[in-house]
Amino acid sequence: MNLVNNSFLLFLQTVKKKYKIMKRNIFSVLLFIGFFTIGLSQSKEKNVLMTIDDEPVYVDEFLRVYNKNLDMIQDESQKSKEAYLELFINYKLKVKEAFAQGLHKNESFIKELGSYRNQLSQNYLYDQEITEELIEEGYNRLLEEVSASHILIRLTPDSRPKDTLAAWNRMKVILDKARAGEDFETLAKQYSEEPKADERGGFLGYFKGFGMVYPFETAAYNTPVGQVSDIVRTQYGYHILKVHDRRVSPEEVTVAHIMVSSQGGEVSDEVALQRLNEIKMRLNQGEDFGDLARQFSEDPGTARNSGLLNRFGSGRLNAPKFEEAAFGLKNKGDISEPVQTDFGWHIIKLIERHPKESLEEMRDDLLTRVKTSDRSKVIVKSVNERIKEKYNFVKINDPLPFFNQFVTDSVLKRKWEYKSEDLTNNEPIFKIGNRTYRYSDFAEYIDVRQKRSRIYREKEVLLGEYYKEFEDHTLDEFYKISLEEDNEEFANLLDEYRNGLLIYDLMQRNIWEPSKTDSIGIEKFFNKNRDNYRMNTRVRGSIASTADAEIAGKIKKMLNEGVDEDKIKNQFNSDTKINVIFTTGVFEMGNSILPENFKTSKGISEVYNISTAQNTNTAQYIVVNVEEVLPAGNISLDNIRGRVISDYQLFLDQKWMEELRDKYKVKVNKKALKK
Repeated sequence: MNLVNNSFLLFLQTVKKKYKIMKRNIFSVLLFIGFFTIGLSQSKEKNVLMTIDDEPVYVDEFLRVYNKNLDMIQDESQKSKEAYLELFINYKLKVKEAFAQGLHKNESFIKELGSYRNQLSQNYLYDQEITEELIEEGYNRLLEEVSASHILIRLTPDSRPKDTLAAWNRMKVILDKARAGEDFETLAKQYSEEPKADERGGFLGYFKGFGMVYPFETAAYNTPVGQVSDIVRTQYGYHILKVHDRRVSPEEVTVAHIMVSSQGGEVSDEVALQRLNEIKMRLNQGEDFGDLARQFSEDPGTARNSGLLNRFGSGRLNAPKFEEAAFGLKNKGDISEPVQTDFGWHIIKLIERHPKESLEEMRDDLLTRVKTSDRSKVIVKSVNERIKEKYNFVKINDPLPFFNQFVTDSVLKRKWEYKSEDLTNNEPIFKIGNRTYRYSDFAEYIDVRQKRSRIYREKEVLLGEYYKEFEDHTLDEFYKISLEEDNEEFANLLDEYRNGLLIYDLMQRNIWEPSKTDSIGIEKFFNKNRDNYRMNTRVRGSIASTADAEIAGKIKKMLNEGVDEDKIKNQFNSDTKINVIFTTGVFEMGNSILPENFKTSKGISEVYNISTAQNTNTAQYIVVNVEEVLPAGNISLDNIRGRVISDYQLFLDQKWMEELRDKYKVKVNKKALKK
């Protein structure tokens, strides 16, 4: 039973860490929550697998989850149905306890579930043909970058018709001048209302698909090089743009790097750069990049893996200078000059250039980007037309003339109050299926919507925008309600999310948060299990590293003679060649910087050839000046509190599961399980 409880809590901790990712990506939620979740069972004639306080749990629920997740189970001992049933029971008990504690009534839970419901419904909602066109278009635009400049005449979304016409006429004059041959940069500096246009002349540089708002992007890709586009409207106003160049987007690359950090103020930029230049000189002398990355790189996420980064493409790293240096490397094995980022100083080695991914390889990512960008407006329009057709949408009245009189100007200040008794004319607006929506529904929508609205200047414009939103929102909500009633798959998945979120909140309330502040319980648990928390033998001192066996021998001799590190470096290093690097600190046995056969005794060590053990391409020798040997022993609670809290949470969860088993009566139908 301990194994079952441990596995389940580890699953929940994974959910906890991935919580923010789940909000963004519905498929991530399925991956992490789906491992232990079940769906609705709508048939009353299904075989009962077990009961929990006389509430039935059906065989097909268990089998569906078991078969779906079998390949995800790492522990072979849990792949039998009997062992998996224990995980399943634990899950069901925690869901039941979450409802017993009323967590399903929390406002935050209701909001999160609503958000997931909205995301999930999109998979059933969008127009397949329209989406496929947008995916293919987006993919093609990622293959090619456009360099352009633009001129902007600003408009707000609620600009009055006369202001919109005036702005268009101004832009038409500028367009005629540009197409007549006047210099576009000069026109931009003179007329454009973009911030700093007088300095940049409207220049945008290179961009590719999904890098600009969709109408602007479309204009850029539809305008030939050297020509000026037609006038295009975005949420910012009217634009014209001139395309300067088009080029193939850079391929993705895999690189390794060595970083010397200058963050935190402990090391100045000058010292960090000097240290990195010393490392680069050793590379130029023929030493292995991976060896030096493992020894000296201060990026803990990559140092142990020879400095290797995951492959990336243009714009992926949020570090433009690093990307520029990486993409500038032409041949495998090329190494950059030092480059500075917000993290420190780097040298970069090109490992491989990767051909661009195919459309099929990028399809899932492209689908997400299409549905979360302003391209989705194209889909929404198509989807709404389908909903109207499927559920026999009928427009009965245009409500705007009435509401322009009924709603006061206070709505512009978000202070209009709707009183149902004031609405004497509750006419129908439209009908969907068997539901009719009336003036009162729109009035209630306005009353709520205004509170989170941007500021409008014109009431007529505001009400027009609100009505478009009201119609779209009503169509969307009607479809979702119908979907949950009509589609068992959707209902099952929504129930999975509901239960997963409840368990997260349950664990947060009953285990995770209380355990962090239970100082007495943590200390008691730590003292009882002290033998599980021990530190290996450590040495305090410095390590001299060199690629020359003869120099290593001389360093050992000089250290024995009491020569200090600076004099040793002055003797063996020069402005053009670095032969030795010293690293000072406390090193625990098992640290990759120390050889496996290292002798932990005070004084100057023998010369160790660490390259043989690590199977490296070039020789690496170290000499260790051990100033102090720190014996193995127990670690204080303060030094390992995070690990102890994690173990304490596992312990509490095991005890809690025993209590839930006592609280709720679980009765398994062994015949059904066997069958």
